[in-house]
Amino acid sequence: MRSDQHRVSVSGAERLTAADRPGVAQPVPVRDIPAQPWRPIFLGALALLLLLLAVWEGYWRAQDATPGYYNGNGEWAQQRRRIDQGEGGKMVLTGASRILFDVQLQVWEKAAGERPIQLAIEGTSPLPVLEDLAADPQFTGRVLVGVASDIFFSGFAFRGDVEPYFHKESPSQRVGNWLSRLLIEPYFAFYDFDFALAAVLKRQAWPLRPGLPRHMAVRKLLVQEADRNTHIWSKVETDQEYRELARSIWAQNFDGPPPPNMDTPEKLQKVIDTQIQRAVDVVAKLRARGIQVLFVRPPTAGRYLEFDNKVFPRAKTWDVLLAKTGAPGIHFEDYPELQGMDLPEWSHLSKADAERFTAALYRIIERDIEHKQSAQ
Repeated sequence: MRSDQHRVSVSGAERLTAADRPGVAQPVPVRDIPAQPWRPIFLGALALLLLLLAVWEGYWRAQDATPGYYNGNGEWAQQRRRIDQGEGGKMVLTGASRILFDVQLQVWEKAAGERPIQLAIEGTSPLPVLEDLAADPQFTGRVLVGVASDIFFSGFAFRGDVEPYFHKESPSQRVGNWLSRLLIEPYFAFYDFDFALAAVLKRQAWPLRPGLPRHMAVRKLLVQEADRNTHIWSKVETDQEYRELARSIWAQNFDGPPPPNMDTPEKLQKVIDTQIQRAVDVVAKLRARGIQVLFVRPPTAGRYLEFDNKVFPRAKTWDVLLAKTGAPGIHFEDYPELQGMDLPEWSHLSKADAERFTAALYRIIERDIEHKQSAQ
């Protein structure tokens, strides 16, 4: 054997490497596994895992967290599928987080006799969802569209992948969501994006590179039920420090520079006009199929309302939207029964006032919208 040939030691034996024996099949290396107490090792590892899970769960329970269904793409897709599974004639709720938080499905069901389908997506314009519904022949119901000025008229889509996910969801993803709902979500409080270890580590006060501003991501604000019925997390209402944290996160958008595509009045107006035209087009498609569309501007308060009024004033946004689409609309400022409510972090209603808002909103729709439409 040449001295420059490579050797590999396997269980004490030596052999030539594949490079030294081209074209010749190589034997499979065999490694001896030493005898170990594998059962106690497995049980010990399992016990350690369960202990760590219990500690992590206990920690978040102590922070007022409670189990709730995960607000993921799979959950949204499950509700969207209901339209294609025989429920296409129902009322559908779309919009950003205010419609998600502020419209309580059980209150609506009590008033209307039917539970709507909740398709609102936090931080995301409802226009892609409306366009998808307009293209779906299975949908024959009605649509309530929430208008959060900074989201709707900018076309912002924090979760713009949700609607494409619905159309491309694989069988394994559907099974994964089903198993998560069955085995994890109803029982574990830690199962939330805000409580993931990676998210906790990311928001620590790590040193920043010079000149790089610190930006805080939106923290946990909601608790969700099995059919996406959602309300604000009680900690936002009861914990003043956490409530101020939530407000300071919103204030980043108020105090920071505008995005490049809206940093001049001309650019901003172009973006607003584009989104309104999208609404005009999709409302026309829905109306051509006999589908009624209702726009709703939920309450805001404090600095959030000041920001909306400054950057997206009603005369240039809401009023133009209704005039060009010809669709009816309900703006909270026009109805005393939709005012004077508690918005802990300026953007979403407290749980009690969300129920009050839903009942009042339905009465207004029944009195002012449906009555007028039936009289025409």
